Amino acid sequence: MANIKSAKKRISVIEHKTLVNRKVKNSLKAILKNFYKALEAEDFETAKEKLALAEKKLMQAAAKGTIHKNAASRKVSRMTKAYNKAKAE
Repeated sequence: MANIKSAKKRISVIEHKTLVNRKVKNSLKAILKNFYKALEAEDFETAKEKLALAEKKLMQAAAKGTIHKNAASRKVSRMTKAYNKAKAE
């Protein structure tokens, strides 16, 4: 346990940031899951809406530093590719 006041503050700040990041990551997982469920059900209208929402949320998370920018771009790219492939079939 920290004894110095600034170290104690850093601990509380880190705990808060961890909670916020965990909340964002969990919501991202749910959004991605909803997209892939819509894709499996071949509901392309819903999937398109979910794709747009997912892209927005991933880029917001990347901008805040919750996830890496390249990871967000990679996920968006894979989702778009999956959507286009499913729609073409």
